[in-house]
Amino acid sequence: MFEPGVRVVAAVSGGPDSLCLLHSLVRLRRLLRIHVVCFHFDHRLREESKGDASYVRAQASRLGVPFVLREASTSPGRGESVEAWSRTVRYEALRAVLEELGGGVAAVGHTADDQAETVLLALLRGGGLGAMSAMAPVSRPIVRPLLEVTRQETEGFCRSLGLRPRRDPMNEDPSFMRAALRRDVLPLLEERLGRGVRSTIVRTAALLRQDAELLERMAEEAAPRVVFAGGNGSVLLDGAELSALPPSIAGRVVRRVLFDLGILADAGHVEAVVAMGAGRAGRQERRISLPGGLKASRERGYVRLSRPSLGR
Repeated sequence: MFEPGVRVVAAVSGGPDSLCLLHSLVRLRRLLRIHVVCFHFDHRLREESKGDASYVRAQASRLGVPFVLREASTSPGRGESVEAWSRTVRYEALRAVLEELGGGVAAVGHTADDQAETVLLALLRGGGLGAMSAMAPVSRPIVRPLLEVTRQETEGFCRSLGLRPRRDPMNEDPSFMRAALRRDVLPLLEERLGRGVRSTIVRTAALLRQDAELLERMAEEAAPRVVFAGGNGSVLLDGAELSALPPSIAGRVVRRVLFDLGILADAGHVEAVVAMGAGRAGRQERRISLPGGLKASRERGYVRLSRPSLGR
């Protein structure tokens, strides 16, 4: 997770999880031989957000570590998920800060509770194996040191140091699905079963992640037989080779190609491209539109992925 001498940018909201992360990293920095930087992102969604930034700045000053603040320059679009928008702009800013500082890793304060919630969200949304395996402890440049620590433990940690974490009311608003799972669903499951379920769900995610990682490696090995440069910045997928792959591998090859082209594709887009690859050569060219202005077309046994601005 941490190479000796690495810069670790700790993402700190001011809540108990991220405060536990920051204080733990600072106390362990000599042992781990790391350089800690405190990062805070202001989403500018609440009037109290400036107070959160001031609080985190004071924590960084108290601990003697550099502090970096970034603020959102946009707001959620009409009908856009506030949760998804917040996550996207926050991670974009975090990656930009890493680049500005000259590299390193970004440590975020996700806990075992967050992991359990993520698995249940994936289940409710009909996610596949990749989604159900939830968050990886190491997904560079992101690392999650607290992924096996419970929220109860981070709160106890803060109490032991006399810290008074900030509270974001959005985290308790049941109109957000994650908050509803946290406040109502998980406690109800534990009450009815008479035992904790978070650790069991986290263990399930870890087992699923092993399977997902194997399938990703198989997709990586298959890609050179399927994916070729198509000229003018386009990409060609060999339809016959793609169709010969098991669906779980073919989908991963396509998803990886779309990601490299700057598209975070959903299952429908991936399935459409895989289905196009299965079409018989010689049929009239077919075209489908994908996010980001990307087009997929069937051409002589190949699927071409291109953008009109690239000459197609």
